[in-house]
Amino acid sequence: MDLKLIPISLVLFRFLISPFLLWDAWDGKTTIWFLVGFVAAFISDILDGIIARRLDVSTANLRQADSWADVCLFSSVFVSAWLSYRDILIAEKLPLFIVIFAQLLWWIVNLIKYGKPASYHTYSAKLWGITLFIAIVALFGFNYAGITLWLTCIVGTIHSIEEILMTLLLPVWTHDVLSIFHALNLRQEFLKKTT
Repeated sequence: MDLKLIPISLVLFRFLISPFLLWDAWDGKTTIWFLVGFVAAFISDILDGIIARRLDVSTANLRQADSWADVCLFSSVFVSAWLSYRDILIAEKLPLFIVIFAQLLWWIVNLIKYGKPASYHTYSAKLWGITLFIAIVALFGFNYAGITLWLTCIVGTIHSIEEILMTLLLPVWTHDVLSIFHALNLRQEFLKKTT
């Protein structure tokens, strides 16, 4: 197997596992296989970027596919949570509404400006991913959604605000911009080139 195919295979794995997670939760209950599949998908998300950079195959198309795989995975997890833990989610609706609103605003801003979602892979996105992992394991493994859910919603909202500001700052679609400070530097470089 060509080693350069490993990152795209890991991205493809997340696309393929997502419907199986949803299928496991369809009856309103999940099995241990849900958590096993989710943990494997989460590890694949960590590894695909690392391996892509090491093999020098971290292209814009791969990074965008990675972002879409994340959307597919976490959308499946959210629907699965709604099917299996609706009462818990309703009890914690305030932080969920805030983070969902921030994400919808993120989508709208990016689609208006670039015609497609951003693919920044910021530090805040990585932090949000860690808090999401903890919240999902707490919910599906221990039926708990208190502090862990609030924490992931707070981090997710901050992340969305940062990336909205980055989109407003950056004149053209750019992938792998690690923070708003990196976006400011890129904006200055772009302005220097155009003047």
